[in-house]
Amino acid sequence: MRYHLTILLSFFLAAVLASVNGFSQQSEQEKLFDLEAQKVSARQRLITHQLDSAILLSDQGAYEKADEKFKVVLKNLKSIPSDFTFHFGKNSFHLGLYKQSIDWLNKYIQLKGTSGQYSEAAVDWLAKAETALLKEREVQARQAGEVLSRDYDIDCGAAGKVLCPICSGTTVVVKKGYLNETYKTCPYCNRVGFLSCEDYNKLVRGELIPSSN
Repeated sequence: MRYHLTILLSFFLAAVLASVNGFSQQSEQEKLFDLEAQKVSARQRLITHQLDSAILLSDQGAYEKADEKFKVVLKNLKSIPSDFTFHFGKNSFHLGLYKQSIDWLNKYIQLKGTSGQYSEAAVDWLAKAETALLKEREVQARQAGEVLSRDYDIDCGAAGKVLCPICSGTTVVVKKGYLNETYKTCPYCNRVGFLSCEDYNKLVRGELIPSSN
């Protein structure tokens, strides 16, 4: 009888210990889970604060500072809120990043259509960005096709010389001050008032070195 009681008592104690250990392990797991949840929540609050701050800075006209904070949000979020696409697109426009602005504003319109909080504004800013990008590309195209005189040697005619454009042939350069004028010998024409054709072309290209007088 005593033997059986001992066995029963041993089983009972083992069961109690197992229950305690299981409870302890469960408590540790719950603590770890809670700690991880707190970290995620704190990180989310920080990102939300960065986004709110970026939007405020953008509205205040501090576009470069806003851009820095927007990029912090981009680096720390895998899933971007739809409102972010509008604010980042609008801010990009103010920075002259028209192609980037068009990309993000289009994304907002694709996500929200005409029912979003910023849908009307997004369409307006998108039109501005597209117009600005078109103008920018037109300027770039014109610049790429520019034909400048400085890229060519100019034929000065039979005389082989031209009136010095620095001193207008007077051999003297006049500088007007607030109270008086100062006069200085022209450092380019060697006191003759003319430039040889070779020197003239160098002057046009910015290659003619002035004399020290």
